[in-house]
Amino acid sequence: MKLDRIRSALAGHRPDTTAAAGKRRAAVAMVLRPAEAGPEVLFIERARHDGDPWSGHMAFPGGRVEPGDEHVRRAAERETLEEVGVDLEAAESLGRLDDMEGHHVAGVPRMVVSAFVYHLSGPANLEPNHEVAEAFWFPVGSLLDPGRHVGYATERPGLGTLPGILVGVPERHVVWGLTYRFLEGFFRICGEPLPDRWSSVDASAAALPWKPEQRSTGSGG
Repeated sequence: MKLDRIRSALAGHRPDTTAAAGKRRAAVAMVLRPAEAGPEVLFIERARHDGDPWSGHMAFPGGRVEPGDEHVRRAAERETLEEVGVDLEAAESLGRLDDMEGHHVAGVPRMVVSAFVYHLSGPANLEPNHEVAEAFWFPVGSLLDPGRHVGYATERPGLGTLPGILVGVPERHVVWGLTYRFLEGFFRICGEPLPDRWSSVDASAAALPWKPEQRSTGSGG
């Protein structure tokens, strides 16, 4: 997928923004960089912390909107700098994805999460802080590879197996839940939708030869 196509698609997209009255807000950054085979996207594996519903999940850098943030987008930029040392102030802002609601399966107050897409034209050294177990770049085009689409066997009652994308070590690096939903929206906007999220997941996926570590206490990624 070419950067020009992504830029054009997002420029024409009018994001569905959710009113956050009475709800907490968070923001994440979908950061792209150029590479020989096409753009790459930045993923983080969140460090494990007791009581954190996103503990250990694959995600985009980001976090809660703080009172000092001038706007929601500023929260995504601030958290990206804090979590991985990437300064987005000079990066190209490509657009905004549709807002999502996270945490709803975790039994805690609802949170509206906004996602902003950026393009880094130059190199960026990743310096993960204590909130991040690992950070790495992954080819955007490879996210569409059917061979990487797997079932993520959650352990929360009523959820069963959810669609996921394998981006690294099977036991650790499966994108699912909220981040998967943002990717669904991103590829739909760009005109290359992901495979159907339910029909592409085999009912036997819960019996995969690898067992995801317990990361099912939240909405995922």
